[in-house]
Amino acid sequence: MAELKSCNEWKPFIAMIAIDFSFAVVNILLKKVLDEGMNHLVLITFRLSISTIFLAPIGYFWERNSRPKLTPRILCYLFCSAIVGASLTQYCFLLGIQYTSATFACAFVNMVPVLTFLMALPFRIETVNLKSNGGRAKILGSVICVGGALLLTLYKGMPLFKHPHSQAMAPTMANAIKLSSSRRAERWTIGCLALIVGTLLWSSWFIIQSKVGKRYPCQYSSTALMSFFGAIQSAILSLSTSRDLSMWVLKGKVETITVLYAGMIGSGLCYVGMAWCVKKRGPVFTAAFSPLVQIMAAMFDIPILHEQLNLGSLLGSIVVIIGLYILLWGKNKEMQNCASKIAQEAKEIREQETQLPVITVSCDSSCPEAK
Repeated sequence: MAELKSCNEWKPFIAMIAIDFSFAVVNILLKKVLDEGMNHLVLITFRLSISTIFLAPIGYFWERNSRPKLTPRILCYLFCSAIVGASLTQYCFLLGIQYTSATFACAFVNMVPVLTFLMALPFRIETVNLKSNGGRAKILGSVICVGGALLLTLYKGMPLFKHPHSQAMAPTMANAIKLSSSRRAERWTIGCLALIVGTLLWSSWFIIQSKVGKRYPCQYSSTALMSFFGAIQSAILSLSTSRDLSMWVLKGKVETITVLYAGMIGSGLCYVGMAWCVKKRGPVFTAAFSPLVQIMAAMFDIPILHEQLNLGSLLGSIVVIIGLYILLWGKNKEMQNCASKIAQEAKEIREQETQLPVITVSCDSSCPEAK
């Protein structure tokens, strides 16, 4: 029994690590097709459409006996969830990556756990008891995660590996920077604003998902509906910015594989898994794993895409992992304290029930004899 309970406690950890690994693969594929010129909004629309087609039959048959009635309020929650978790958020992050840099954008993603934690406090989804070790650990872990994110952004450091491909590309990149120096400041400002909006929206998704999970606890069906709304939103946004129909044609196997994988795994099963983790452990626990995506993506970038790894990136990643561990330790400590408190209260109630006096009444002595 104890082994089964321990296994259930570790399931959310294992699920989030698998989700982050899948997201890292998605990021590598997205980077490849975007560098080849695929339109951002078209990619988001295809991705969410594939997710809807993939999840709708699973949700219909798997959850048909447990699915609650769809109300206008639940549909409104799912529509807002699609905005802050799918269509607009992905567009803001892709725009931010295009106008700033991938490292700078990832630093904003690393801020998501802290922002989610701060957003959860007013809604009483999360509480902080500074007198307990768990509460202090959550605050300390959040601060360390922010420090690691700033280190990733502000300190580059010396390169740890030397790739001939990266050295050959360096003069070309330098010339491109010189040619676009007049517009760099404007593009950087737009990119920063897009990343700020995207980070706030992504953090809000975890809060909204905690509400959706309570009112509509069917992960497959809710994710399919969210992807459906997100596909419509991104398609409208795409058609309003560009009327060129040729950009909707997939070119080559890489774009096809990317759309299918990002749709079925990235926007499909990964979102189902995150919704399940939010339901089991809360929004802060789920958001706390966001920095691992960048670290796992670097494992592919270096050997496959020959991306450069700098000392600042390595040190920043280590600091983020330490902060993440402290935050999760504090979260787990508070859950244990809460469980022990509930068990203690239940024990006291049982003891009080056993100590209640038993009153017996004898009918023979109390009733007068009939004459």
